[in-house]
Amino acid sequence: MRCAALSIGLLGLAVLAPDLQAAASARVHERPTVTYGGLELPVPAGWRVYDLAAEPTRCVRFDEHAIYVGVPRGEQDCPARIVGRTEAVQLTPIASDGGRRRAAARRRLSSLRIEDGPSGEARIDLPEAGVRITGVYGERRDLLESTLRAASAGPGRTEAAPPEEPGTVGRRAWATGPGFDTCAAPLLSTMRAFRQAYAVANIYIGGAARGCSQYNLSASWIRSVRQYGYRLIPTYVGLQAPCTGYRTRFKAKEAAEQGRAAAGDAVARARYFGIPRKKPIYFDMENYDSDDTACRTAVMTFLHAWTRRLHELRYKSGVYSSAGSGIRDLGRATGIKKPNAVWFAHWDGKARTTGSPYLPDTWWATHRRIKQYRGGHTEKHGGVKLNVDSNMVDGLVY
Repeated sequence: MRCAALSIGLLGLAVLAPDLQAAASARVHERPTVTYGGLELPVPAGWRVYDLAAEPTRCVRFDEHAIYVGVPRGEQDCPARIVGRTEAVQLTPIASDGGRRRAAARRRLSSLRIEDGPSGEARIDLPEAGVRITGVYGERRDLLESTLRAASAGPGRTEAAPPEEPGTVGRRAWATGPGFDTCAAPLLSTMRAFRQAYAVANIYIGGAARGCSQYNLSASWIRSVRQYGYRLIPTYVGLQAPCTGYRTRFKAKEAAEQGRAAAGDAVARARYFGIPRKKPIYFDMENYDSDDTACRTAVMTFLHAWTRRLHELRYKSGVYSSAGSGIRDLGRATGIKKPNAVWFAHWDGKARTTGSPYLPDTWWATHRRIKQYRGGHTEKHGGVKLNVDSNMVDGLVY
């Protein structure tokens, strides 16, 4: 990689700083630097830098080492599902205070400590630089820490955040009909376009294995889409089973502790987004080796703790998983607290929630199940394209 400073303005264009172009070849051993607003951030070796002003539909994904700069202005071109996380950074604008606390910001970054937590995420607002840093980590929290400690902040200018629409609505506890899920919360204009085909959609509210940035997602966004007539499936993508290939896994001996911690963090995220008590939150437990007895036991312990803690906090418990692993194991398990509702993946192309060879119809009957029957594919509604999974809903929603 050539070394020169990348100057990425808050209005978007990424260019080589003019005074460094001629010297670039003589300085190949220096670290490249991203400049955004009043923030200067050295780029770790091997990381990519993406300017969202130049690529407004690029997917901001947290499963690869990258720095994303700016605000996604178009519909993010993401796969329908990304699970798993490594270290990555997104820089977005916030209102600036004119740089009055520049020295304090530099001290704060140089001594930054990121507390380990179930969300695997840190958000740092630097009004003196006009920048919000969202940092995520998988196995290397120390790498994220050292990356951000190398940054410096001074005065910068901001761009206006996109407007959001108000609105709210209340409905019964369950919904029926077709639904879709996609990795990143779409633009409101896309949600309006897809409303002609769908009345239920998923939202990823948090979790250490949530793979996509959620720039559009906010309490106002949720109120708006509910006003359009949508029902929502709040989903938390936390630590995964010990026997999977995902980087972000819980340890079998810590399954109960981590399940409770995930539930606590999920409720905090739900409250942040304005999702009230008595509503469901689904844990996304991706497919794992159900024949591995120790792993299966750990997953059941984790989900038992998840459900118990959600109930203590007065939320309903849901679990998303493969029909042939997590959901079947939950149905067969004894001596555990089972979720109020399930969302199972069985990509057989059949848009129905009953008749599964993995789940007897007596399990989670009567408005307590959702089936994901088709994986990622592109659909077009109202002139807008989006990569989605397809679901049939007869279950608990917000």
